[in-house]
Amino acid sequence: MKKVSILIFMVCFVILLGFNCKPADNDPTGTSKDSTSTNPVAEEYQAVNAFPNLTFDDPVEFTYAPDGTNKVFVVEQRGVIRVFENVSSADKSSVFLDIDARVTSGGEMGLLGLAFHPDFKTNGFFYVNYNRDSPTRQTVISRFKVSAGSQVADAGSEKILLVFDQPYTNHKGGKLAFGADGYLYIATGDGGSGGDPQNNAQNRKNLLGKILRIDVNVAETTPYGIPKDNPYIGNTEGFREEIYAYGLRNPWRFSFDKTTNNLWVGDVGQNKVEEIDIVTKGGNYGWRIKEANDCYDANANCNQANLVAPVWSYQQGNDGRSVTGGVVYRGSKLTGLAGKYIFGDYVSGKIWALNYDGSKATNSNAKISNVSAISAFGEDANHELYILDYSAGKIYTLAKK
Repeated sequence: MKKVSILIFMVCFVILLGFNCKPADNDPTGTSKDSTSTNPVAEEYQAVNAFPNLTFDDPVEFTYAPDGTNKVFVVEQRGVIRVFENVSSADKSSVFLDIDARVTSGGEMGLLGLAFHPDFKTNGFFYVNYNRDSPTRQTVISRFKVSAGSQVADAGSEKILLVFDQPYTNHKGGKLAFGADGYLYIATGDGGSGGDPQNNAQNRKNLLGKILRIDVNVAETTPYGIPKDNPYIGNTEGFREEIYAYGLRNPWRFSFDKTTNNLWVGDVGQNKVEEIDIVTKGGNYGWRIKEANDCYDANANCNQANLVAPVWSYQQGNDGRSVTGGVVYRGSKLTGLAGKYIFGDYVSGKIWALNYDGSKATNSNAKISNVSAISAFGEDANHELYILDYSAGKIYTLAKK
């Protein structure tokens, strides 16, 4: 996320921003233009507190386990995962996993991602993405297990799969999720500071500024495997075989559309533009050569011939300055939003709904009330939509006005 000004820092915590000033101490996200809608009538939606009796500490992820239960899970940045029944009257949540002692949190670091194995009901496996400072500043991708008959994860069951160093304290990405192909996808930021000074996002010899894809269905003695169709498998140039796509600054939240399998990513901009990408295998999304569709260095005359353009972007300003990637709505309660990509901005609290026809995104112009400090969008087992308010520790859903 971009580094924010002192004023913004006093008003809100900007998740993983990473602007051209010092990053906020409490920020995990790293902080063009609207197309004309063809919709004749703009529908209106209001944010509603989904669980009014519950509050969470710095929530950064909301998800569910594919186990047939009605439980949902909230990730708290400090290193705790909480679980509770998915009913609006829920008045207590339980600790599912507590690894606070292993996690370095604050600013853009912490426990940032959670993904349940597709066969979780059988094997009890789930995966997390967190940061630590010992023995050095690193990102850790690891697996934990829920023992048979238990409702709580075994904190002692950790199997560390992948560790890589982090040069700075911002731009960590942090999301992970399973694709329909059964592989685990992992978002990594460019490592931080401002302007990607080490050019990590374009360097395919490291894992920063990338979307990674690994195979976790391997022998217990093996950390992970490389999918046979990963773009750099078997290369002789020293490129990391885990890389699925690259050229990202701080991919703050991604999701798979359950119907099309499109991989939607919100990538936080540097000085000017926020962008939404649909990521495909082997794609170069341009950072630090470009920021959305603009050359990052205005004097560089950057060649964008082999770079993938975003499907949507907006200028920093009144619309915000720190995109939070969302989800394509596939639930049943909000029929007017069906098939639309819902995302927001952490700083402004604005929420948009995009139409996508397979090649072009347009603004649906649905009117959606703001939610402060949007750290993530999530789904339950029925693909209903939830929105996390990082500052207030609340979870919202949408209802038609």
